[in-house]
This record gives sequence, structure tokens and C-alpha cells, in this order.
Amino acid sequence: MRTKARGRRAAVALAAVAAVLTGAPGCITVHGEEAVVPATTEAEAEKVLEHFTETNNEANRTHDAELNATIETGALGAIDQAGLRARHTADPGGEPGHEPLELTDPRFLIPRQAGWPKFFVADTASNRSPGKRWLLVFTRGGIDEDWKVSYLAVLNEAAVPDFAEDGEEYVEEVPTGETAKLAVAPRDLSRGYTDYLREGGDTFAAGPLTSGLREERKKNSDSPGARTEWADLPAEDARFAPVGLRTEDGGALVFFTSHHQMKQTVAEGFEPQVKDPLLRALLEGEPEQSVTYVRVAVQAASVPAADAADPKVTVVYRLQGVTALKGG
Repeated sequence: MRTKARGRRAAVALAAVAAVLTGAPGCITVHGEEAVVPATTEAEAEKVLEHFTETNNEANRTHDAELNATIETGALGAIDQAGLRARHTADPGGEPGHEPLELTDPRFLIPRQAGWPKFFVADTASNRSPGKRWLLVFTRGGIDEDWKVSYLAVLNEAAVPDFAEDGEEYVEEVPTGETAKLAVAPRDLSRGYTDYLREGGDTFAAGPLTSGLREERKKNSDSPGARTEWADLPAEDARFAPVGLRTEDGGALVFFTSHHQMKQTVAEGFEPQVKDPLLRALLEGEPEQSVTYVRVAVQAASVPAADAADPKVTVVYRLQGVTALKGG
């Protein structure tokens, strides 16, 4: 069941921030480096979401990857900016008839945090996905940086979990290294997922984004005149750090990144064909015998509590995009 945290939480947030900045008795006078404070206020979060929507629409209308880079980062930024570069190459005039994205009925999931980076999640409806909710993870690395979206998950409204809240309606961040309360620590999900795609195992529950993906690869690995190989790599750079929120059942909803390469090699005497103009715009070198597709993927996963009857992780959303092609 979704809750609407509005005026009372905003007032508490403003009071907490004011106390930290003014050095009220009993508070640590810092700027978020040590004090445990709300990541933002609801009023600021509303402005951030509005700015994101406006800028996103302009970047997509004009095919402007640099403009997108002012509002997106991490894996989502890598996917969308590659797409915009490709679209700009294929159609430098932009898309005057672009249908604007509309994000409505927002609620803001704001954790209390110490230090940087900080994040919050906007849970909204969208004109692009009727009956579903968009969960956008906004993050920033310091007080002088802008908020940018690093992750997105699009879920059926009924699939959005109930998040654990404190007495003042702030949600609870899950430490990336937590191992005592969760079946899998958030920092281990990327490596665990890429290991699973290569080797299988029992960490992840069966489904279209786990066992189904492995089956699909098996079917497509060999076809007449071509061979397909996959390489799956965990995302270990700080830019792709996972983000998690505690759910009421003791588990967590965790957003994480993974890297993937798919190499297609054709038989002797044939040349690989890259006909899609958007893919060709990302091609490096000329494909003589093979083409390698370099991809980044964002996932949202439901991670059970450590003492859950079924400790398997369920991947509930996955978005994958090509960021480069390499001819060989």
C-alpha cells in the first residue's frame, strides 16, 4: 500500500536541516558529512523532479546527450546518452514531434543519511506506462552537485513494495555491505548476477530476467553461419554503486548495474551486417568477421531477509542498452 508523506514530513525535514546548519544545541554542526539527516526535503524533491522532466523532454526532442548528462548519471545515463548520440548522428535535426514525458502523482521516498553520496527515490505515474509506476533514483555526491537520476525501474503498481518507515515517515536506506539482515548484500548483487548468467546457481529465483535469459542465450548461441558468445562483467566502479531501500517484510528493493558483451562471429567468406542506423552510429571500426555489442544494464531486485523461508533474489525489472559496437 502506497503512503503519501506530505506537509508534516517536509516541516520536520526543514527543521532537521536548519538545526544542522545553525548548530542548534545537541546537534553536530556540519553540512551532511557526519550528521544523520534527511537526504533532501519533499519541496526540493518536487522541484528536482520537475526540472528532470523538463530537461529530459528537451534532450530527447533535440537529441542532446550533453544536456541529458546534466540530469542523468551512472548506468541510466550511459544507456540514454549513448542512445541520444546515436539518434543525433542518424537524425541531427532532432525530433520536433517528440511526445513529452509526463510524470504525475509523485510520492518521495526519502531516507535519513550521513555523508555522501545521498539519494532519494521518486515514485510516479507516467503517460508512457499506464497502470505502472516509475521509480527514479536521484543521487548526488556533494552539496555543490546537482541531483541526477542513476536508476529507473518501471513496475506494476501492485508490485511496488511497502517500504519500511521510521516514526516520521522517512524510509530506511540499506547499507551496500549489509550481510546480517539480507540474503545477499547489495554490493554483491552485480557479481552474483553476472556469475549466475554465466554459470547458473540457486541465488536467483527463476524468471524471465534470470533463467529465461539463460535459456534465450542458449537458443541463440549457434545459428547457421554465425556464432554468438557472451561475456558478463560486474559493475565495480563507484559510478555504478547499488542503492537499496528496506521493505516492511525485512528485505529490500535494490537497484544495481551490470555490464555485458555479446560477440557475433560469422563464417569465413561472410561479413557481419549492422543495418540499423542507430547501431551503426555507435560502431567503432569496420566489422570484417565479428561485431561485439557492448551493453550496460540496470536491474531492480527484491532481496529477501536473511531469515526468509525462501532466500532467493527476484529480479523484478531490467533495462539494457547498447553503449558501443566494436568491429573485428
